[in-house]
Amino acid sequence: MESRLKFLIEKQSYDAEGIPRARVGRITLPGSKQTQHQIETPIFMPVGTQGTVKAMSPDDLYRMRAQIILGNTYHLYLRPGHQRVERLGELHQFMNWKGPILTDSGGFQVFSLADLNKIDNDGVVFQSHIDGSSHRFTPELSMEIQRALASDIVMAFDQCPPYPATREQVRAAMIRTVSWAERGLKVPLKPHQMRFGIVQGGLFEELRVESARDITSMPFDGYAIGGLSIGETPELMQKMTRFTAPLLPVDRPRYLMGVGRPEDLVEGVRAGIDMFDCVMPTRNARNGTLFTSQGKVNIKNARYADDPGPLDPQCPCETCTQYSRAYLRHLFIAGEALSARLNTVHNLTYYLRLMEQMRNAIRENRFDDWADSFYTQANAQKYQ
Repeated sequence: MESRLKFLIEKQSYDAEGIPRARVGRITLPGSKQTQHQIETPIFMPVGTQGTVKAMSPDDLYRMRAQIILGNTYHLYLRPGHQRVERLGELHQFMNWKGPILTDSGGFQVFSLADLNKIDNDGVVFQSHIDGSSHRFTPELSMEIQRALASDIVMAFDQCPPYPATREQVRAAMIRTVSWAERGLKVPLKPHQMRFGIVQGGLFEELRVESARDITSMPFDGYAIGGLSIGETPELMQKMTRFTAPLLPVDRPRYLMGVGRPEDLVEGVRAGIDMFDCVMPTRNARNGTLFTSQGKVNIKNARYADDPGPLDPQCPCETCTQYSRAYLRHLFIAGEALSARLNTVHNLTYYLRLMEQMRNAIRENRFDDWADSFYTQANAQKYQ
């Protein structure tokens, strides 16, 4: 069956071995209420875990040209409850966000945040991190929650194995992920909702091949690489990304889940990834770590106490054009709420502009030169 998600590749580059790598594309989602959504790729998606990108209003996100954001199935199920969100007009209306939303399946949080009681082939019993109450997630329930939220992209319920894990543990999680993907596909969604499957397999290449074969044989609208950036080194994560991306269909969006640092985005795009998400820019902003064109800035450092200059002279965001480093440091040290907002505005703007710069570089056949310049300017360590 042909997908109603349309993905047009506008520009494709190839590596020295002729393997398709960095690319620029356009995702067209059906949308609800006769409104289509278009997303230019590669793209970074700000994380709105509990129906909000922390410290940001939708207007903030529109101004920085965020194209799509995330919601979290696990958190919204526990609070305020997916049925309540649906009664109040579904997630878009509930949070007043008019753009597309991707919801994760809740699987990663179930396995990483909750106190597990039992994992079996049917699902997972876990205790809420909020009040300790007991809950059971199954592939079917994950789909039902995401159907109620009415997100535009729905992620399959998967098992993300821990790191480190044995080959046997990773293979068991991979097999369970395939079974759960098949079950989830049987649950009907709302007409505008698209589904993405998730490839697992840890750091074992043969398991990634097997998982990609099984998941891509199912009628998903896009495909994600899961189970990375969970404790392994950046070198191993990037190596497995380069290995796995070509295993996914060329004509479907490729999503690298939970990644990551600016350097990881650059190398992910180089590998042929189209979509990224991570809490790093927002969480680091609240902790006073800011990403700039000259490298990272720890704004709480005393050296900025009398610095009248902008945080990043190359950045057009409100934070950089209207406030000094000294003021940003003062807000952070004083514990002012405005600190989180201004820092987050900048970090997300930096990430979204980084993706825009990569799209332009790919279109103009200068991605490798741009990447070399990025590493030089930011004094970042390049992982091969």
